[in-house]
Amino acid sequence: MTQTTDIVIAGGGAIGASIAYHLAASGLGARVLVLEPDPTYARAASALSAASIRQQFSSPVNIRASLFGIDFLRRAGDVLAVDGERPEIGLREGGYLFLATEAGQTVLAQNHALQTKLGADIAHFDAVCLRQQFPWLSTEGLEAGCWGRSGEGWFDGYSLLQAFRRKARALGVEFRKAAVVSLDMSGGTCRAVVLDDGTHVACGQLAIAAGTGARTLVRQTGFDIPVHAKKRMIFTFECRETLSDFPLLIDPTGVYCRPEGTGYLCGSAPSADADPDAAHSLEGGDFEVDYQFFDDHVWPVLAARVPAFEAIKRGRAWAGHYDMNGFDHNALVGSVPGTSNVWLANGFSGHGLQQSPAVGRYLSDRMQRTAATAIDLSDLAPVRLLENRPLVEKNVV
Repeated sequence: MTQTTDIVIAGGGAIGASIAYHLAASGLGARVLVLEPDPTYARAASALSAASIRQQFSSPVNIRASLFGIDFLRRAGDVLAVDGERPEIGLREGGYLFLATEAGQTVLAQNHALQTKLGADIAHFDAVCLRQQFPWLSTEGLEAGCWGRSGEGWFDGYSLLQAFRRKARALGVEFRKAAVVSLDMSGGTCRAVVLDDGTHVACGQLAIAAGTGARTLVRQTGFDIPVHAKKRMIFTFECRETLSDFPLLIDPTGVYCRPEGTGYLCGSAPSADADPDAAHSLEGGDFEVDYQFFDDHVWPVLAARVPAFEAIKRGRAWAGHYDMNGFDHNALVGSVPGTSNVWLANGFSGHGLQQSPAVGRYLSDRMQRTAATAIDLSDLAPVRLLENRPLVEKNVV
């Protein structure tokens, strides 16, 4: 069986759905087909992540992407409405609170200066002001902290994904349950994609937004990306004491915590020597939760930083997979080197949901050869791999 369309998007998570929505919303009339092997999204990062957004990065491109993103999220109910029905994404601008010891306070101050210069609403506190602003916080060992007064917080990532999908469909995008298994490449041009049911889909352009499954497709273009599936776990708990104005707290150790419903969710990246690639498939894979990791590495840090967390009741937990860019932990967004019509949106390393509005708009503009893009994400171009030019990001969480 053979089909023809203008644009194929391999991967229908938040990134792929955002690209599809922005292409359709442009009004240029391209036929767009999104191929997603698991429309339940049971194992998708878009549905399993902590779903948060921040401007507290150290690189301008990541700050710009999140400033674009928060503006979009604030307007999502209007711009993604279908037939008068507004999606609810549960955006809560509770802010991030990055904490720093003496060793990290200089970098924190430098980052703060850049963030505010670019328009982010971030407050800088010394240890005394931290105690005044957050009386439930232990400031032992801390020298400073930065808190997003507005524009940072968390939301319902699954609802955002579904809102992108529903609006894109209303604008004429076709979503199909299917996996792209191979590419028909000729002279650096993708002529067609082959699906798992044997269907050939001829296309004018291809966007690869397949998360942890993208690397095998990209390799078929003659290019390779150092993106690996890494398991991350999220734990929840209840606390007896009510803690007012609790933000998304980032301890200097990397342990994080934020409110979720009547309780909290939390987690942390494992050490590099305990972070193997995660087996992943639709039928199974390493999605097991290691509760010992919470007991040994997460809870002790939180209990020391927030004394009220010494007495908690642990709740449910889950695991998901990040598409981790081992080169520099930043996304790879743009044209695939050596190709004329293949685009990449991958390696988000945990930042995909918050960057999905900006990435969708940027790639939509690029794919339609728009003279001026609405946002400049060119620093994320995949060609930096060939040039051995890592994008330095000091605020990797």
